[in-house]
Amino acid sequence: MITILGAGAFGTALAISLSRNGPVTLWARDPAHVDEMRSTRENARRLPGVDLPGNIKVSAELETISKGQVVLLSIPMQRLRGALEMHGNALSQGHLVACCKGMELTTGLGPTRIIADMLPGSTAAILTGPSFAADIARGLPTALTLACADDKVGESLQSALSTANLRLYRTTDTIGAELGGALKNVMAIGSGVVMGAGLGESARAALMTRGFAEMSRMAAAVGARPETLSGLSGFGDLVLTCTSEQSRNTRFGLSLGRDESFDPTVTVEGAATARAVTDRAAELGIDMPITRAITGLINGELQVDQAMDMLLSRPLKEE
Repeated sequence: MITILGAGAFGTALAISLSRNGPVTLWARDPAHVDEMRSTRENARRLPGVDLPGNIKVSAELETISKGQVVLLSIPMQRLRGALEMHGNALSQGHLVACCKGMELTTGLGPTRIIADMLPGSTAAILTGPSFAADIARGLPTALTLACADDKVGESLQSALSTANLRLYRTTDTIGAELGGALKNVMAIGSGVVMGAGLGESARAALMTRGFAEMSRMAAAVGARPETLSGLSGFGDLVLTCTSEQSRNTRFGLSLGRDESFDPTVTVEGAATARAVTDRAAELGIDMPITRAITGLINGELQVDQAMDMLLSRPLKEE
C-alpha cells in the first residue's frame, strides 16, 4: 500500500498512475474535499476531468504508517516542516518521498534534509524532474529522478514507484536532485518575465543557458554532482518549466513581465526559493546575478528594464 499526503494536482496524478500497480491511499486535510472526491470520484478542485480509479482510497484520516511503508509527500515546500510536525507520530517509521521542489525560506534547507531533521527514524528520498500533473494523470510517458542516499532503499522505491508510463532513474545525490528542482523554478520565473515583457525567444534561450550555469555553480559549491544537474532533475526540468505556460512559475513570471496581478491563491514555489537562494549564494560567495535580478523583481525592488540593464551591463567574460 502506498500513501500520498496531499490531494493537489500532482499528488492526485501520482495516485492515479500508481493505482495501476495496486491500492493507493490519497490523503487530503480538508474533510469536505474528501467527501467531494468520494462522491464524484474526481478531484474537481485540482485536477478536473480525470476519474479516480476504484482502488484509490480517499481519506482525511492518516493512519499510522508501518516501518518501511512508502509515503509520498506531495505538499508545498514551505508547508513541509509543519506537516511533518503535525503528523510526525504516524510517519516516523516510513520511507518518506518528498514530491515538492524548492528551498525552505527560513533555513535554506531542501526537503530531504528537513525530513531527516524532523523524523530521523524515517528514510528520506525525493521524486523530482520534468513533469506536469495532467500528463501523468492521462498516462502520458514521463521520466523522473528518484534520489535517496541509501541506494538499497532507493532501488526498492524505484521499483515500487515505477509504472507503465512513469519511468524513474535512480541516484544517491539527493543534494543535486533537490537543487535542480528548486533552482529551475527560479529560472522559470525569469523566463516568464522575458516572454511577458516581449524580449523574445533568443533572450529566453540566453537566460536559460546562463541560468543553468548559475544552477551548476551553486550545486558544485554545496557538494552536488555535476551529472545530476545535467540530468532530468536539473536540465530536463529547466527545459520543461521554462518553455511551457503549464508551469505556475512561468505564468507568475509572465505576469511580472506584463506588470499584471497574479492569483495569490496559486502556489509559486520559485518565489520563496529565489529569496532563499539569493541569501545562500551571498553566504557562500557565489555569483548568481540572474537569481538576484529575479529576486529583485519578485520583491518589487526592480523593474524589468532595470533588471535587464543590470544584467547586460556586466563586464564581458569568457563563457
